[in-house]
Amino acid sequence: MHPAKVRRDQLHQLTDLPNIGSACAADLALLGIQTPQQLIGACPFTLYRQLCDITGMRHDPCMIDVLMSVTDFMNGAPARSWWDYTAARKVWQAAQHEDAAGSLPLTAPVR
Repeated sequence: MHPAKVRRDQLHQLTDLPNIGSACAADLALLGIQTPQQLIGACPFTLYRQLCDITGMRHDPCMIDVLMSVTDFMNGAPARSWWDYTAARKVWQAAQHEDAAGSLPLTAPVR
């Protein structure tokens, strides 16, 4: 859903979250996440790694931005577009000395 349309009092399904459409909701379901509330306290980097492991493929790094946006939102931040998180993700990745294969560590600080 577009961040401007999100209403905190109307979070019943994953597609009620900012930046989550049916494809991202399906990805979250692969991780066992069925409700928005399950994202509270979740680490977006861990979710990304788990998604890559489950599907057997490396997903676009922009998926990390989407995960950052929804976990941040569920932890109380205002709804923001996923691309607002791109710079922070790139800084975090550089700080982690991402290897040539693009692997991400299993844990990371949650904003």
